[in-house]
Amino acid sequence: MRARRAVLLSLATAGIALAAAPAVRRVEVVGGSMAPALLAGDRLVVVGPSRLTELLGGGRLPAPGEVVAVRDPRRADRVLVKRVASVDPGAGTVTVLGDAATGSTDSRVFGPLARSAVVGRAVYRYAPTGRAGPGPWAGEYARA
Repeated sequence: MRARRAVLLSLATAGIALAAAPAVRRVEVVGGSMAPALLAGDRLVVVGPSRLTELLGGGRLPAPGEVVAVRDPRRADRVLVKRVASVDPGAGTVTVLGDAATGSTDSRVFGPLARSAVVGRAVYRYAPTGRAGPGPWAGEYARA
């Protein structure tokens, strides 16, 4: 009986730990919409909210200036890498823009995105090797 309780407690603890762990995924930059900070072929580590946070509908909205991966509202299977331009906490929306305005499909085209469209924050560029390093790459970005 004690062994069974111990196993059940261990499984429950492991389940909670997995649900509370942030979601981590890799994303490749496609196209030149984020140049010069991010270039086509750059590979990023993106950290999203935990499953538990998503289930509870929480998590903070990303801050302006942060680089995020978002689901393309026109094609759910496509992920876009953009910079947060503004946030509306009341509406729970994020406006995202590419650094290269003339070559970017972003909120100027599809409008603000719901919090649920944000896959996560880009925190590290792991490839190509010569460009690897932590984000947010703010020093490489200056909006005119």
